[in-house]
Amino acid sequence: MHIRRARRADVEAIVAMLADDPLGAQRETPGDPSPYLRAFEAIDADANQLLVVAERDGEVAGTLQLTFIPGLSRRGATRALVEGVRVRSGLRGGGLGAHLMKWAVDEARRRGCALVQFTSDASRTRAHAFYERLGFEATHLGFKLML
Repeated sequence: MHIRRARRADVEAIVAMLADDPLGAQRETPGDPSPYLRAFEAIDADANQLLVVAERDGEVAGTLQLTFIPGLSRRGATRALVEGVRVRSGLRGGGLGAHLMKWAVDEARRRGCALVQFTSDASRTRAHAFYERLGFEATHLGFKLML
């Protein structure tokens, strides 16, 4: 498996993975690529954003996005925020997600981040167990306001 920066040509495969679960099916519209392509252009142009794909046998098999957030708290620490972790449905359970998350943690360390954080929908109990197995702790309660 090879992890690399996502390219515009990967957007369709990434969106398909985002839409391929009960929550994503309600939020995503894979048949309309224009909002995703606009978002990709913004992500790709921002030095604090890193959208990657994991390739297996030349095909996109997984993805995640890392956002690097400089801050004043924790003595001026930079945080790495992980978003949109997905593995293609036929490949789940084979270690690819763990490999992606390990890569994200290593990249955050390489960039001098003090911590890696993310949110996970409360209904994703299997994902929570997965992240705990990787050493992450559920330390905070998250809040969102949909706009």
